Amino acid sequence: MGHYIIVGFGLAGMALTETLLKEGHSVSVFDDQSQQASRVAGGLYNPVVLKRFNMAWEGSRLMKTALPFYRELEEKLGIDFDEEMPVLRLLASAGEQNDWFEAAERPGLSEFLSPGIIANDNPALKAPFGFGAVLHSGRIHTAKLLKGYRDFLSGTGSLTEAPFEHKELQVLDKGIEYRGIRAEAVIFCEGFGLRENPFFNYLPLNGTKGELLVIHAPMYKESRVVKSGVFTIPLGGDRYLVGATYNHKDKSPDPTKEARGILLEKLHKFMQCDFSVEGQRAGIRPTVPDRRPLVGAHPVHQHLFVLNGLGSRGVLIAPYAARALYRLIRNEDPLPPEMDCARFSKRYEKLGRKS
Repeated sequence: MGHYIIVGFGLAGMALTETLLKEGHSVSVFDDQSQQASRVAGGLYNPVVLKRFNMAWEGSRLMKTALPFYRELEEKLGIDFDEEMPVLRLLASAGEQNDWFEAAERPGLSEFLSPGIIANDNPALKAPFGFGAVLHSGRIHTAKLLKGYRDFLSGTGSLTEAPFEHKELQVLDKGIEYRGIRAEAVIFCEGFGLRENPFFNYLPLNGTKGELLVIHAPMYKESRVVKSGVFTIPLGGDRYLVGATYNHKDKSPDPTKEARGILLEKLHKFMQCDFSVEGQRAGIRPTVPDRRPLVGAHPVHQHLFVLNGLGSRGVLIAPYAARALYRLIRNEDPLPPEMDCARFSKRYEKLGRKS
């Protein structure tokens, strides 16, 4: 069995770490918590694109991989972080009702969409055309999961809470070395921080800022996720997470008044009760122009790998992408071409890289 270095510990780094450990390998994880996207995320798992009523990329396969992965991890860590809950898509018109009926009959989608319309029984919601319900959906409490796993790694001495100094990485003929640690490979799972990685910064990781609100709404009394222009996720204690925004220009880590205004405007369109805003969160999602993950090997250095670009569906994609990368590293299977970062090899060549 081999030893591997993992840089970054959001959902991608966590999923890869668990995949390696389950296969009997050992790891050294480096993370300075500079990237917050995984920790502040809503954490919903849902294989359906609710804006257009179609299946997300590999939606069914991702669900079949992710849900058992998280159930086993709950047992391993001894904590509960997977909360099953319905996701209701607020239907805005009779036309959307018809679109929902059609979608619910399509092969693949019928497993995840309720065939009927759910009438609104919540006076705090404006929903005259009712809802469509997504089945087998829920929420991963990402902050709780990542903290629990960090505690586990700390207890085994496998976690170093410090920045990774790329310039100190030595690429050898048979592996790599970093500050006295010899390993078969290093895998970079740095999220938006990948843009500062001298080995993989040729990849088109744009980053999309997402912001969410925490509200206190005692009269809302909703136990399900509701999705309209924004989603509301019940947190308990009459508190709800409201999100999210998508800003492709702002790369600052701080919450903004502009995002708060956008979220409140969309929320007021369907919530008909008083509430107060108690908090606001922000993070930079690692997004890619073609909306597919960045997974695979460096064009030149065979012991350097990347696992990144999971975007807004990181909860679902992380276990699947981690398993696919592991099989590549162990020379068992090639990567699915749509996620293989080799699709951007021409960018590397255009930059005239030699290392």
